[in-house]
Order: sequence, then structure tokens, then C-alpha cells
Amino acid sequence: MDTDEFIWKNSLRWSKKYPGKYLAIVDNELVGISRDAHEAIKQAKAKYPDKEVTIDYMPLPKELDILI
Repeated sequence: MDTDEFIWKNSLRWSKKYPGKYLAIVDNELVGISRDAHEAIKQAKAKYPDKEVTIDYMPLPKELDILI
């Protein structure tokens, strides 16, 4: 499964569990969670320094209302 598919598969659960947070994903593993994107990347790089990190943001419920 590619990273986009992994994010799509987990996005509903993550949006409920991590609203307003940035998620860092490496090799289809959630490895960093923070309200600050740089901190999420730092967490991921601490665990996997040589791997590519993908960042995704889980919006707050009020931010979702704006999108609808």
C-alpha cells in the first residue's frame, strides 16, 4: 500500500483521535504527532533519520465546517 492509500485508510480514525495535529508518516507507520509540523518531522527523523517523511494535517472540527 502506498502512503496516500495508508493515509486515506486511517484518516477518519486519526481525525477523531488527533484533531488539530500534524502527523508524520514513514513507511506506512505513524511516527510523529504534534500541533507543530516541524516537531512531528523531528520526531519522525529521530526514529528514521534516513527515510522520507510524509506530513498530513488532521483538521479541527470547526475547520471542517469551513470546508463543507
